[in-house]
Amino acid sequence: MTTFHIAQVNIGKIKGPMDGPIMAGFAARLDEINALADTSPGFVWRLQTPEGNATDLRPYDDDRLLVNMSVWESIEQLKHYVYKTVHVELLKQRQSWFEKFSGVYTALWWVPQGHIPTVDEAKKRLEHLDAHGPSQFAFTFQKPFPADEQ
Repeated sequence: MTTFHIAQVNIGKIKGPMDGPIMAGFAARLDEINALADTSPGFVWRLQTPEGNATDLRPYDDDRLLVNMSVWESIEQLKHYVYKTVHVELLKQRQSWFEKFSGVYTALWWVPQGHIPTVDEAKKRLEHLDAHGPSQFAFTFQKPFPADEQ
């Protein structure tokens, strides 16, 4: 029997350059929040460059779109990190740093244990969720799908 982990992607359109004054508050918290993720129960992997975060990656035509990806042992552990730790402080302040996004900006999906998702894979999950709504292929915290249906 294959064991599955939960992968997540979220994207956001920054209001200014990462090294500029608008993004300073966000940039100042990145190392702290990433270290929290790295040591949180259920954490498996996160997308990062040698700098320790993914803010230098620009996988979209729009250079202001940041991408964040991670893999966790369970939806519950990911949800706890997102909403029950100091990470939630950044969520509450996101309008200070990120423009309001008109499309789908986050997606969840199951991956076999040991699989590290690619940015292209994540982009396909976001596109599918935006086009078709939640399904086994890509879903949300609000409408999750179980892994055993794969």
